[in-house]
Amino acid sequence: MSQVMVGTVDRWTLGAEAAYSVPRARTAGRRQASRQAAAPAGAGAEERGLVERLRAGDEAAFNLVVDRYHGTLVRVAMHYVADLSVAEEVAQDTWLAALEGIERFEGRSALKSWLVGIVVHKAKDRGVREKRYVPLSSGDEADGDEPAMAPSRFDASGAWAEPPRGWDDMTPERLLSSKEQVAALQRAIEALPANLREVLALRELEEMDAKDICALLKISESNLYVRLHRARERVRETMEASIGRD
Repeated sequence: MSQVMVGTVDRWTLGAEAAYSVPRARTAGRRQASRQAAAPAGAGAEERGLVERLRAGDEAAFNLVVDRYHGTLVRVAMHYVADLSVAEEVAQDTWLAALEGIERFEGRSALKSWLVGIVVHKAKDRGVREKRYVPLSSGDEADGDEPAMAPSRFDASGAWAEPPRGWDDMTPERLLSSKEQVAALQRAIEALPANLREVLALRELEEMDAKDICALLKISESNLYVRLHRARERVRETMEASIGRD
């Protein structure tokens, strides 16, 4: 990894005053083997070229990738850690890991998905240490047979007892134009169990492909869509309650 590119990581994340020490040692054998790896088959021509430039230590290519994805990495990290400064640290660690590991990138997913995979693992580890993220095995909500919508919303015949509120007058644009509604939406997402929050963030906010999310989280496609549906319904219920109070 070049000194110039390491400096770029520092400038883009925490600034020069908080630069991390960066491991630079690589064996010649590992470098040579990595250079001989085939170009990522699943990526588009532009992305394949970008990856090859990154492998060659091209600072301009690295700046382009940071411009494109740094905000995504920080946003994703924020779903697992306590505050923005910690999310920035996790993003910096992700960029350093990406620079160290770019020669092993095989192109089975998009470059963005690969980077998000790195940041999720690092952010989860950091969140566990800070007691911000609780793994599924430690009490998070399972995918079992829990209904996607609260049974109290239906009567004995199965008809709506409390139908969903109409959102015609509260379009996404109007919701987002209100600071109060934006804050309510953020609280609704943050209140979700970790396994629902992460799928909603990755699919709806970061627009990752379903197959990449499934590979990253090691879940089936059916489990992904069950979690997404539950997450959306919980956010909807929270926002309906918020709108009803306005």
